[in-house]
Amino acid sequence: MEKKRQYRTKQREELLGFFKKIPGRHMTAAEVCTCLHDEGIKIAQATVYRQMENMVDEGILSKYTADPSVPSCFIYLDKDGSCGEEPCHHCICEKCGRVIHVHCHEIDHLAEHLASEHGFVINPARTVFYGICAECAVKSDRGAE
Repeated sequence: MEKKRQYRTKQREELLGFFKKIPGRHMTAAEVCTCLHDEGIKIAQATVYRQMENMVDEGILSKYTADPSVPSCFIYLDKDGSCGEEPCHHCICEKCGRVIHVHCHEIDHLAEHLASEHGFVINPARTVFYGICAECAVKSDRGAE
């Protein structure tokens, strides 16, 4: 099925320009709305949400949801599908929701294994590892004492 072509509206271009100015930064849709309004950009909240979801579908933004009760975070992706200077993977703490950028080529070996041994190609822009961050693990250990 062919992707629906997106209209190039002024609001869409302003939203895209905003994300290009903040490479590597995760933001919720509500935070984006606040920043746009603070910059004097008039764009409806529903438009921001709809356009951001469209940009996820198009591979322009990546969306991370740590927990259904916590707002999703969005980040701008470069043309190569990465969110910064070099490709990275993401880990999300299930306790605090922190997003950790991981620049580790060992994960590439996992991706290669999945492709060669299981015929499954992961999409690094949409792949997220969930677990517990070091800070929350320490807090948990202290609580167990």
